[in-house]
Amino acid sequence: MGRIEYSVEIADLLGRVRRRPPAGWPWRPGEPVPPGLTVKQSWGWLFAPDGRVLTLVNPRDGIVSLPGGSLEPEDDGDPGAALAREAGEEAQAVIGPPHYLGYLYDRVGSANGGHECARVRMAAALRAVGPTVPDPASGRHYRRLLVAPGLAVELLGWGPAGLRQARAAVATAVARLGVPEAANEAIEELPVLGGPVFPHGG
Repeated sequence: MGRIEYSVEIADLLGRVRRRPPAGWPWRPGEPVPPGLTVKQSWGWLFAPDGRVLTLVNPRDGIVSLPGGSLEPEDDGDPGAALAREAGEEAQAVIGPPHYLGYLYDRVGSANGGHECARVRMAAALRAVGPTVPDPASGRHYRRLLVAPGLAVELLGWGPAGLRQARAAVATAVARLGVPEAANEAIEELPVLGGPVFPHGG
């Protein structure tokens, strides 16, 4: 494996990354969410043409995340609509049609008032990003990095379960979006002013 390339600015940012402890939610790849189980959140593996995915870094606390969040009334219960909205709010990202990957079963319901819920995962093409602005819901101003899926798992701190999820995302992206199975290993920060990424992605 060659040396991973990144700038001095990215090295400084990565040096401040803080990983959350793994939640231990069971991963249900390819399974539909059972009737009666609330879909509370939707998060996405958003792919550039070279197989890298978008990760968001909060420079205030070093926490890394994928774009996504909770379903809101305007999403009308659609995880894909929630992902598209959240990606726009958090990362100023425009995405292609999302492809369902599976869900995480949150038996404790920490995001649902103590009631069990599903946290959906999807894959989509990252078509473009706009000029970076703070997330209107949280005020967080994220740094936007393109990284290989395996490195995303490491930065997220998701461990073996996250790696299985990433493999499902890559398999879908290879089949549905035409990205390469072996992603570009360079770490790249998207421009503050934004621009096209995957304009004709699936």
